[in-house]
Amino acid sequence: MPLTRRAVLAGLAAGVPLVGGPARAATGGWPARPIRCVVPYPPGGPTDILARVVMQRVGQRLGQPIVIENRAGASGVIGSAEVARAPADGQTFLANASIQVIIPHLNRQMPFDTLAAFAPVTNFARVPLMLVVTPDLPVRDVAGLIALLREGARPISYGSSGIGAAPHLAGELFKQMTGTEMTHVPYRGSGPAIQDLMAGNIQLMFDSMPSSAAAVREGQIRALAVTTAERIPAFPDLPTIAEAGVPGYEIATWYGLWAPAGTPAAILGRMQQSVAEAMALPALQATLETLGAVPVADAPEDFARFARSEYDRWGRLVRDAGIEAQ
Repeated sequence: MPLTRRAVLAGLAAGVPLVGGPARAATGGWPARPIRCVVPYPPGGPTDILARVVMQRVGQRLGQPIVIENRAGASGVIGSAEVARAPADGQTFLANASIQVIIPHLNRQMPFDTLAAFAPVTNFARVPLMLVVTPDLPVRDVAGLIALLREGARPISYGSSGIGAAPHLAGELFKQMTGTEMTHVPYRGSGPAIQDLMAGNIQLMFDSMPSSAAAVREGQIRALAVTTAERIPAFPDLPTIAEAGVPGYEIATWYGLWAPAGTPAAILGRMQQSVAEAMALPALQATLETLGAVPVADAPEDFARFARSEYDRWGRLVRDAGIEAQ
């Protein structure tokens, strides 16, 4: 059963033990120097935004800065492979979206085994996607978009952060459930895709909220709906796609933190505990709510089980949609 936003926040606020001297001693004095967190996409996308917001607070809890490094390419594979090859000493982590468990179903020549090459630390956020369109598209709601697509009077392209990413799958699911057609245009991250959407080079996106929210508020793009089963506090007047005319439509993405396989359990535990402490801070909760994200800080073993179940679930969707890597 998925956690509700209220349940997650209640759990975070219930009290998290401080990470202090005893915990530092248990990890052999780690961390003694700045930590590197690889984001396998360009700056400006949702993974980058969320990682920077969360890891800044986590670094404060650990007493060492966490430096975000963007290593874009191949739908996150290049950056992920760099982390998989890194020493398992607690100095390198990977922040990635749910595509981490989707891309293996698309790429048969992966340079690593997704479930074996990484040690799960925690799922740190769950985020709805937002259906957004370029301002010059003559639609104001989901019903209008479906009608426009069925007319077929003009070509419609939708962008995504990469082949097999949740925004791509959201578009394919929308096509399946509405019986419509549109052309998928993959980018190397949400940031470049949003820029093209604002420029009118593509017509719509199912984008993760952190990278779209500001542009929506500034009127640079127009939001039609959210992809979750319920409306979200950040945009309470925005309907869900299900209530706007596509019953049963629901999809979201999540963001996790991994380390190279073999990283000591004590370090994984301390990192997860520091994430949980950060997530319990009202200021960070407020920031994440503004971005449309629900904070999460599950234990490494729970995240491992969740990642495995998501690996299986997304794999079925990829096969059903007939999606292949290009």
